[in-house]
Amino acid sequence: MYDVILVVHNLLRWVVLVLLITTLVDSLVRMYKPFNESDRKLALFTLISVHTQLLLGLVLYAMRAGFWINSTTESVMKYAPARFWLVEHLTGMLISVVLITIGYSKAKRQTEKWAKHRMIFFYYLAGFIVILLSIPWPFRAAGIARHLFFG
Repeated sequence: MYDVILVVHNLLRWVVLVLLITTLVDSLVRMYKPFNESDRKLALFTLISVHTQLLLGLVLYAMRAGFWINSTTESVMKYAPARFWLVEHLTGMLISVVLITIGYSKAKRQTEKWAKHRMIFFYYLAGFIVILLSIPWPFRAAGIARHLFFG
């Protein structure tokens, strides 16, 4: 079960990244134009995909946290892979989800339609940067690095 959820989580990463990039480009290009229904749907689908990814990640975290805590003889903070998976990855992803959620919520409350694009762009960009820093890319250290699609 863990392996299936991990593969889905890894594949959904690409959906999230593509939707974030699409939303960022759309908001940047249309920064001073009216916010229409298709813009709202794109930002909402991005928000939903980020939240779905978070839920899958929390399930994986719950299934695997005990392994990291019990398998390390050193402190979790001294062992880089355990620190990454138990602290850094989780914290970074939570921060990014909060930023994206705040951006969507603030954009909904804007009265000037062009300001909605600005809120979406800056909050989603901040979340996107944190996500990129928190992903276990293949070039990361041993124990942290994962394959691009199925690792």
